[in-house]
Amino acid sequence: MSSYFGDFPYNIFMEIFQRRLNELRKASGISQKKFAEILHTNNSSICDWERGRSQPDLETLAEIAVYFGVSIDYLLGLEDEFGEKLFQDKTLI
Repeated sequence: MSSYFGDFPYNIFMEIFQRRLNELRKASGISQKKFAEILHTNNSSICDWERGRSQPDLETLAEIAVYFGVSIDYLLGLEDEFGEKLFQDKTLI
């Protein structure tokens, strides 16, 4: 399957998302259960997102970004922690 990013594997974005979500949640000192309550979902959803078994919908992704004070691009690995874009003209920088 061809993608916007050419041969760059789409699943890398989900791997980055699950790692960053887990890191942000733990750094905030909240459990999966508590985070699920904040997002009005269940803790199995949080677990599934952090293990890469499923992904949140766009609205929930935005809620996660707002809660942690980061961008959706950061959560997906499209930018680093300083807000620098990691892609330029569809190419990984």
